[in-house]
Amino acid sequence: MEQMEEENMNLRLDTDVQKLEAKRLRKGKTKAEEDLNSLKTDYKKHRLSIRTSGLGKTLEQWREEIRKEKNKVDSWERKFQEV
Repeated sequence: MEQMEEENMNLRLDTDVQKLEAKRLRKGKTKAEEDLNSLKTDYKKHRLSIRTSGLGKTLEQWREEIRKEKNKVDSWERKFQEV
């Protein structure tokens, strides 16, 4: 009979340990999900910042912008020469 009580006590302890472990894992999962969501938010903010600053332009877009600026410079030089 005493052996059965000891076995029951061991089973309760095992159950308690497993419950604590499960709780710890849930907390870890929640923290990991929060971190992931934070990273996603930061990534979206950085991408938006890159787009609005023009750093995300393709090589062709930069070439087009440079061409337009050169045309402006040429136009101003012609106007200056006329004066």
